[in-house]
Amino acid sequence: MDARIQAYLRRAAARGRATERIGPFLATFDSASDNPFLNYAIPDDGARPSAADVQALEEAYAGRGLRPRLEYLPGAAPGVEAALRAAGFAPEGLLPLMTRPSDRVVDPPRPEGVELLTPRTDEELLGATAAQSDAFGGPPLTPAEAERLRTTISSGGIAVAARELATGTIVGAGVCTPPADAVTELAGIGVRAEYRRRGIAGAITARLAEEAFAGGVNTAFLTPGNEGAGRVYERAGFEPTSLMLHISRA
Repeated sequence: MDARIQAYLRRAAARGRATERIGPFLATFDSASDNPFLNYAIPDDGARPSAADVQALEEAYAGRGLRPRLEYLPGAAPGVEAALRAAGFAPEGLLPLMTRPSDRVVDPPRPEGVELLTPRTDEELLGATAAQSDAFGGPPLTPAEAERLRTTISSGGIAVAARELATGTIVGAGVCTPPADAVTELAGIGVRAEYRRRGIAGAITARLAEEAFAGGVNTAFLTPGNEGAGRVYERAGFEPTSLMLHISRA
């Protein structure tokens, strides 16, 4: 399972970004953003990088004004972390990775006063991205970010937004990235603070997984940011099955 998911992560990270092969690493770079979550490397399965490999990786990111950074499943490449730590890298977090198989039956939450929809219009797309940004404490978003979500959908991804019926306000959203080899990742699941604890995040998560499975996916995965989010995802049918390491060099 780790190898399947790591292979998917490589494909997803390379989609729409510049890439460079550096020793046993696939380095990815977003030309439009210096966001560290859009600029990182993934090692090959079973990689055992040399000190020179790690140094070359550092130089590739530093030369672009970026923090050298990796996101990967250590279970698929157990020999990498020691080489990175020896070069001064420090873990940002070791996150649980949760998966849900397509044959798991779930009775998803049904929050009152809220409808779930696929955002399609400019207003819905901007509302969905604005709700995600607000949920994660980000800056106000522009139509350019909404267009990125439209591109995700047109490329085979899935988006689900939650809209309050009384006001028409989109209060939360999440996405499935475009699938490959019947695997997809759920990401960006967020609900505005004043609408939390009503089952909305769990409903969005369950709907995303169900739509992905209906489209032919057989494995969906995600990485919760904290224990509270993990409990939400468990109620939507996900369970911890592995670990994801985020590690970087200052």
